[in-house]
Amino acid sequence: MKYGDFDGSAEELICSRLQEIEEKEQVKILYAVESGSRAWGFASPDSDYDVRFIYVRPVKHYLQLQESRDFIEWELNETLDINGWDLAKALRCFHKSNATLFEWANSPIVYRDTPAWGRIWRAAQPYFSCKAALYHYYGTARKNYETCLRGELVKYKKYFYVLRPVLACKWIEQRACPPPVLFEELAEAVLDMEMRPAVDNLLEIKQQMTEAGQGQPVSVLHDYLEAQIRHFKATAERMHDDRNSDWMALNRVFMEILGSDTDEPIACNHERLPERDRITPFPKFS
Repeated sequence: MKYGDFDGSAEELICSRLQEIEEKEQVKILYAVESGSRAWGFASPDSDYDVRFIYVRPVKHYLQLQESRDFIEWELNETLDINGWDLAKALRCFHKSNATLFEWANSPIVYRDTPAWGRIWRAAQPYFSCKAALYHYYGTARKNYETCLRGELVKYKKYFYVLRPVLACKWIEQRACPPPVLFEELAEAVLDMEMRPAVDNLLEIKQQMTEAGQGQPVSVLHDYLEAQIRHFKATAERMHDDRNSDWMALNRVFMEILGSDTDEPIACNHERLPERDRITPFPKFS
């Protein structure tokens, strides 16, 4: 299907791509969500759609000795970025408390959901590690700050690629649980009051800019981010290791999913999303 032939919303296009993946890859998609700036709530007008999914293959695939790819990269262009992880890979990543996977699990924009995913998520939640997540978000903030916010002109969207993980660190420090995905929810809960005017102003500018939009550095944000990054480096180093080393719950749910009927009918989820969680539709393709 060419883009020019598609006359529908973003959700409809994405759901059609998910069905196409299932048919051509011979997999069952258990869960599919929006990731990145649209899920975070600060997309630019020309932001693409970052779709991430978890899939399972037939049982015989997992009984073969040869190594095989445990991910699918399906589409990458100016509009869609779609890729997914095999169920076994996802469960191993949950065991490591992979922060990105916990974000997918909490995304406010869900394209595909199944009862099987519900069982997986219930089994995975006890594997969240505050120390591992804090290191992840601290590292993300530091890397983006050092590589994207050092020039005479900076891309304003990059401030949010540092602000959001900093606020995620604050959430974990204060509440010891996975942080919410939406930037607005994070900011409302943990952003320092004196920083809110600067962040609100920057967010308003960012949402009117293209992805490449640049401007002068905002000194008050630089000072704040540098101080927070230093603080969370020290905090992460002091924390005790709270990872869950047991495999029992994840092994159990893996065997349950492989032993169950994964051919249950699954509908795209966009019709059930609350209005506040629906994404802005594409313009008509020309």
